[in-house]
Amino acid sequence: MKHERCHLENKWEEADKLLTDLLNIKSVNGRDDEGQVALFLKAYFESFGISSEIQKIDEKHSNFVTHIPGRDHSRHILMNGHMDTVPYGDLDKWNTDPGTAVLDPEGRVFARGASDMKSGLAMLSYAIAHVAEKGTPAFDITFAATCDEEKGGLGANVFSESKLLPKVTEILIGEPTYLNLGIAQKGCLWLELSFEGITGHGAYPEKGLNAIEEGMRVASLLKAAVQKESNPVLGHATAQVTKIEGGVAPNMTPDRCVLLMDIRMVPGQTKEDVLRCLSEILKDRNKIDPRLICHYEVKNERVSVEIGRDARLTKDLKHILERQGEEPEYTGISYFTDGSAILKALPDAGVLLFGPGDPELCHQANECVELEKYHKAIEVLMEFISNGK
Repeated sequence: MKHERCHLENKWEEADKLLTDLLNIKSVNGRDDEGQVALFLKAYFESFGISSEIQKIDEKHSNFVTHIPGRDHSRHILMNGHMDTVPYGDLDKWNTDPGTAVLDPEGRVFARGASDMKSGLAMLSYAIAHVAEKGTPAFDITFAATCDEEKGGLGANVFSESKLLPKVTEILIGEPTYLNLGIAQKGCLWLELSFEGITGHGAYPEKGLNAIEEGMRVASLLKAAVQKESNPVLGHATAQVTKIEGGVAPNMTPDRCVLLMDIRMVPGQTKEDVLRCLSEILKDRNKIDPRLICHYEVKNERVSVEIGRDARLTKDLKHILERQGEEPEYTGISYFTDGSAILKALPDAGVLLFGPGDPELCHQANECVELEKYHKAIEVLMEFISNGK
């Protein structure tokens, strides 16, 4: 695949073409070959004379990585974006083909991934390539486009465990923030709870131990404990039962129940805190009825992420946005990003989210991005990469 560069009359024609080209490469998680996006990016950067590497994981998954030295080697920023999208959903709810970029008269581009987050990926690619072509960036840059973010974070995990990840000082992720500064994101804990009770005749519930009722009681107590914690930007932590299995027949007391809980933790709240709460709840329940048995398994863990308002990266982007006439807000997101996976390898690096996409449109039918926001995001990022502040 070769990316042809040409001289274009419209200032933003090349940037818009980059965006639509990325959107037209189908990269639905679990269905398509996300490596095609990585190959496209490699060709794009090669057209600027910038070398890069494809980190192949399997037949459908690859990462794209490039390293660009800057003037200040004491500052090294990892810029990251993911290449995959979620499925299209109900096609009848779309006004356009979600697999093809469509520009409307109001300057919006519609397609799956327009906001989440191929506009952010295009922003990073365009800004990095153009600044590097004209001169030397203000700081060292590693740009990593990762796969499988929407499901298991395979790309970020493999990248973080490889030699391709240097010791960076800061991390900037192009997730949709609508030009605001994403300074916090909730962590995630998927917890499977397996309860064992005592079966019996449905007419004599007092002789058995209802595993479903006990499981829901424990889940309710854990939810209440988890949701006491809060964050000024993110609000309260959340917890909910998202899946339940149990029971044999209408006239039998269930002796088995398996619950899956989706717990979203705020910064300062950890997996260990949640499991400690669970242990205390189970001890209290066993005092009431020692026959109850509960086993748990952590199915997924993503740490919460937070960067200070006074952090260098936050202040630099804020000042540039304000100089360019924007009034950015400090925001947070309740879902996790690849930042939480990368932080396992670099726990001291601050993570800031900044991108042109609208977080309200993520995973929705008729997902789109405003070209005005996309262009402004590129201008902000190019100034940052060029001058460092």
